[in-house]
Amino acid sequence: MIPPDLQAAFEAYERAIGENDLAILDDSFAPGPDTLRGDAAGLLVGHDAISSFRGARGGVAPRVLDRVESRRLADDCWLLVATSRYVGGGTGLQTQVWQRADDRWRIVAAHVTGRTPSFDRTLWRTVGDPLYQGAFEGPLAGLRVAVKDLFAVKGYRIGAGNPTWLRDARPERAHAPAVRDLLYGGASVRGIARTDEFAYSIAGTNAHYGTPPNGAVPHGLPGGSSSGPASAVATGQADVALASDTAGSIRVPASYQGLWGLRTTHGLVPRQGMLPLAPSFDTVGWLTRDGATLEAVAAWCLDAPDDQPVPLGGRLLVPSEALDACQPATRAAFEEWAALRDVQPVSVGALDDWFEAFRTVQGAEAWRANGTWLEAHPDALGADVAARFALARAVTDEQEAAARERCRALATTVRTLAGDAVLVLPTTPGPAPSRTASADELDDVRAATLRMTALAGIGGLPALSVPALYVESPLGAAPVGVCLVGPRGADLTLVRLGRRLAGEIA
Repeated sequence: MIPPDLQAAFEAYERAIGENDLAILDDSFAPGPDTLRGDAAGLLVGHDAISSFRGARGGVAPRVLDRVESRRLADDCWLLVATSRYVGGGTGLQTQVWQRADDRWRIVAAHVTGRTPSFDRTLWRTVGDPLYQGAFEGPLAGLRVAVKDLFAVKGYRIGAGNPTWLRDARPERAHAPAVRDLLYGGASVRGIARTDEFAYSIAGTNAHYGTPPNGAVPHGLPGGSSSGPASAVATGQADVALASDTAGSIRVPASYQGLWGLRTTHGLVPRQGMLPLAPSFDTVGWLTRDGATLEAVAAWCLDAPDDQPVPLGGRLLVPSEALDACQPATRAAFEEWAALRDVQPVSVGALDDWFEAFRTVQGAEAWRANGTWLEAHPDALGADVAARFALARAVTDEQEAAARERCRALATTVRTLAGDAVLVLPTTPGPAPSRTASADELDDVRAATLRMTALAGIGGLPALSVPALYVESPLGAAPVGVCLVGPRGADLTLVRLGRRLAGEIA
């Protein structure tokens, strides 16, 4: 326990930060030439220099403390380390050395790590202010969109997460319909954001451009393949991510970064102007920081009536096999959440069956879409994605045909279950892995994740990830989504149900 008068001094300092009370902030730092304050921009030495900087800063973006750790360095000297979450998205960290002199606690050294800078090249490929201005009126006016680098943006090339592909591509002559609809609704395109190579991954890593930050879990992977746009939203640099989901590319980053993410019904949103991976499963969707924004986007882009009621009845079913695939902490958190919502178990059969059927068809289509180019550019891919395409190339016609037949049977199973109910399950088996995870560890995570995400993919069903769970991980408390899978075409209703279950609406 820190001394009570130090606790009071720290709380007064935090209130002053929120109110930008310069007098109290100046008084919180020790006077004299030896006081230190550092951040990404450099080091300030001396109280006067720190005071001058603070007067010109114009205040700090609204934030709340997330965690405070304290260590006693000496009787009159303590180290305080605090993490914070910005209201507009993103996290920060501050490290302070407090010392007592003349019966007063003051800061003698501080270092501040703010949220991610406005242009992070691991996150953005191209960014503007805005890149494209949307309509000045409309239900989406004021929203900033990060577009996944698979969609056509007029005048720009599609990069697909690969510099060789980008070099050979031609500028697009028109916006993809999914981009155009957002502009017509009043949203503006902030920029084109990174993707895993050819969207054939769910980790969020990229061998050429680096790994975007995880806006919720420092040092955690962001989730892919919509890593760039998801990170842009989580770190407050955009409000909406326009993304694709084949095997979980919206749902996984939503789960890892505490976002709302909607994979729409297969075929509901036009895919023209979007680079394909596996057309039988490719879908368009969006990520946001809150359910209200996601509902506004879905209502506009899906041209759905504003007065569609939220279903108050209906069953919530959890596939027992999906819980068995989860990490223990995730399963415990989900079961605690489900116990308050009358969720009933149901069986969908062995998830290995779903995984193998999905992976085989996806691989065959991925090679069909990209194989000719890959054969002409054999050294263009990072090692992990190259290995994946090598497996895809090896799929025989007979294997593909058998897998398609199995997918048809499994689609009937999941569509029947979701016909008069909503399936609920953890979006991912666990929270974001560490950025230092080995290739073998990531392969295990990917396989476990696809076993869960394949249910909606094979069924062509809408799937919503709601940021509902927090679990302990080696990186600290981390989010995990709860996924709702509903009937075909029930996308907006699913978002409204998710908001009700999350307590956003009554």
